[in-house]
Amino acid sequence: MKKLKALWDLMRLEHGVMIAIAIIIGALISGKTFPVFDKFILTFFMALFLEGSTFALNDYYDLDIDRKNKRNDRPLVRGDLSPKIALYLFFIFFPLGIALSYLVNFTCFVIALVTAIFALIYDAYLKKIKLLGNFFIAYVMAIPFIFGGASILNENNFNISMHPAIFVVALIAFLSGAGREIMKDVMDFEGDKAQGVKSFPKYIGIRKSNSLSAFFYIIAVVLSFFPFFLNNFIFYYQNYYYLVLVLITDVLLLFMSVQLIFCKKANVKFYRKFTLLAMFIGLIAFLVGAFTG
Repeated sequence: MKKLKALWDLMRLEHGVMIAIAIIIGALISGKTFPVFDKFILTFFMALFLEGSTFALNDYYDLDIDRKNKRNDRPLVRGDLSPKIALYLFFIFFPLGIALSYLVNFTCFVIALVTAIFALIYDAYLKKIKLLGNFFIAYVMAIPFIFGGASILNENNFNISMHPAIFVVALIAFLSGAGREIMKDVMDFEGDKAQGVKSFPKYIGIRKSNSLSAFFYIIAVVLSFFPFFLNNFIFYYQNYYYLVLVLITDVLLLFMSVQLIFCKKANVKFYRKFTLLAMFIGLIAFLVGAFTG
């Protein structure tokens, strides 16, 4: 059981639930119906394999920094798994994810291939330039919505002409993801500084980095009201089921943003976990809105 938990932690498989929800939301918005089961399964495992394998490679490259930052939540740091295992998982699941994307359709294949290439560049090079790397991770959190929207396309040609609501939802996820990654930079500041990592805290300081995270969350909160008030957002327009749930997310994010801005020593580690809960509720809001709208 210990090894299985370590594998789960290495590949961050809890993100698989959020990936599945994001894919369903993207497909529902794009096709106004639940995705075909086989396409959903293929798209889900495609995204899960790519996400899990790149997380494994990420921990492999980050091992020294994670040890300095005492990241005992990482199985390689704890010694539960060897670095070679992380590499083996990457070389198995990464090409498998690419292959599955081709079975979905050509659009998903192109998106998956581009995302995968940038994931390799991120793990190998952008780790030292978190000013850029943060936004790649945010992109990875947003792209499952696009995958979901693309999964219902039947064309053999590349096509991203989807409903604009998908891109707004993806943008909200992107902004929230950017905020979380900057908070992680604050958590890892000492270890990153020792390794010469270029991060926001290094250049603008911890307090301003916390405020920058809060800024991204606040913009995401503002955007979350667009689907309710704009009539071209099909399912979500004047949908009070969506509004109630998304308000819970917004209140949580705004509360945390205030703490980040005004507290001299904000508990970033706790708030970062707090944001994951808020984002999960936000996903449920979009999912419920799609079914009830």
